[in-house]
Amino acid sequence: MLRTHKVAIETIYVPTARRKTLHPETVRILAEDILENGMKVPIQVRKDGDRHVLIEGLHRLEAARWLGETEIDAYLVQSRKH
Repeated sequence: MLRTHKVAIETIYVPTARRKTLHPETVRILAEDILENGMKVPIQVRKDGDRHVLIEGLHRLEAARWLGETEIDAYLVQSRKH
């Protein structure tokens, strides 16, 4: 079973191809939901040296950033590099 870890948002790299799928309205709606209910599902990242690379959860990450959070709950997963 995966354990959640607190990860500094500033250490998370979002690949360019993934950034293109960002929808600002979805981020706003998700941020409102997080304020009311908290984040239900952690994002997924993989370790890459001193940084983390986002695997899953772009809109959750951006919503947390939009809310001014400095850390986010994340699962550390093993993933091959693209």
